[in-house]
Amino acid sequence: MTANILIVDDEEDIRRLIQGILEDEGYTTQQAANAEQAYVRMAEKTPALAILDIWLGQGDEDGLKILARIKEEHPLLPVLMISGHGTIETAVTAIKMGAYDFIEKPFKTDRLLLMISRALETAALKRENLTLRQRADVPMDLSGESAAVVSLGQTLGRVGPTNSRVLISGEPGTGKDLAARMIHKMSARSTGPFMMLNCATLLPERLEIELFGSVDGTTGVLERSHGGTLLLDEVADMPLETQGKIVRVLQEQKFSRIGAKDPVQVDVRILASTNRDLQQAMEKGDFRQDLFYRLNVVPVRMPSLRERIEDIPALADYFLRQYVASNGVTSRTMSEAALAALQVYNWPGNVRQLRNMIEWVMIMNAPSSEPIRVDQLPPEITGQSGDAGTARVLDRELAALPLREAREKFEKDYLEAQVKRFQGNISKTSQFIGMERSALHRKLKSLGIAMNDSSDNIAATQKKSA
Repeated sequence: MTANILIVDDEEDIRRLIQGILEDEGYTTQQAANAEQAYVRMAEKTPALAILDIWLGQGDEDGLKILARIKEEHPLLPVLMISGHGTIETAVTAIKMGAYDFIEKPFKTDRLLLMISRALETAALKRENLTLRQRADVPMDLSGESAAVVSLGQTLGRVGPTNSRVLISGEPGTGKDLAARMIHKMSARSTGPFMMLNCATLLPERLEIELFGSVDGTTGVLERSHGGTLLLDEVADMPLETQGKIVRVLQEQKFSRIGAKDPVQVDVRILASTNRDLQQAMEKGDFRQDLFYRLNVVPVRMPSLRERIEDIPALADYFLRQYVASNGVTSRTMSEAALAALQVYNWPGNVRQLRNMIEWVMIMNAPSSEPIRVDQLPPEITGQSGDAGTARVLDRELAALPLREAREKFEKDYLEAQVKRFQGNISKTSQFIGMERSALHRKLKSLGIAMNDSSDNIAATQKKSA
């Protein structure tokens, strides 16, 4: 999209001269003769670059004061300072304050255009670097090879390169923001900004200012996302009035800042995420149907960690390596027993909880090259109380049973956990526990444990057809 440039100079002839040069090159322009007009123009539309005269004959603020305010409110906005009475000292001061460069009047057209081109390129690189730093602590792929993750990866791979809107649903901690970042990364907008706004953490009046900006010069997230992607996180918590305004943005790709009349045109791909049932929210009148159908062009559901427990070893290894790289500590791995304990845990907080758990283990245990043991895991994982090194207290229910019944209950709980761990795959379960497959079948049947072994189903089907 053509860059818009703000020209601030108290001499109308200079403003018109620069306007003609820039518009001949395909740029669009705004003009201001003093500080007050400059702030009004920026409130109407944030420029891609500002050309600012140091000495302004009108108003109370000179160019350096305007520069200071621009850098405070728009730190990545490039500013070229111009002056017919400048000194080296003034130029150095302007650059120290954040100006991209300084050019003296009368200037040559080629030099002005070259400086503008370089300033815009530098600003784009700074925005890209900022986006990369924001992504640095987020894995840009989906670790694991479960059927749920493979299917999710295929869906993201298909929708990413398009410009379609996507509604990402799933429990807290499943990685909805990661999916949104992957969609952005695979799109033609990947060099543009990726912005995220959490609709659940802001008061209604503040949410609209954050979204649309305001006439006082605040730039909203919609405008900052121009040319890129905006994720409306937990969109179900957005007030109904704001939902109606978002519908209009989706229809027209333009909006007005709070307190302003003139529309701002944007080019933004909007994604949304939620951990709530939007069908129920619509039935209760808490969510607009027209917004739902505009956002839900491509629905993506994030699987819970309970649905992909076979991915836990790969995820645990990834988070361990990530922690080691970030903190410069001794590398660790998980013991087989520790991984088994992780795979039978329920994980109400999903992948986020697993990541936090890994960090807890690395902090709470002394540095070592030995694999992490079960007794070094948090109490909620092991079922222990007190310090990790204390002996496990005998389950009260088991303690009240005769030996035969206690043994049967332990066997049932143990085998149910292992069957769950291996997703009902009897072959893998029997191999792990060291029991013949046919003997395991009989044991599971005698204990009343449901079996869902795909290989058994295939064998049964083949037998019937024969």
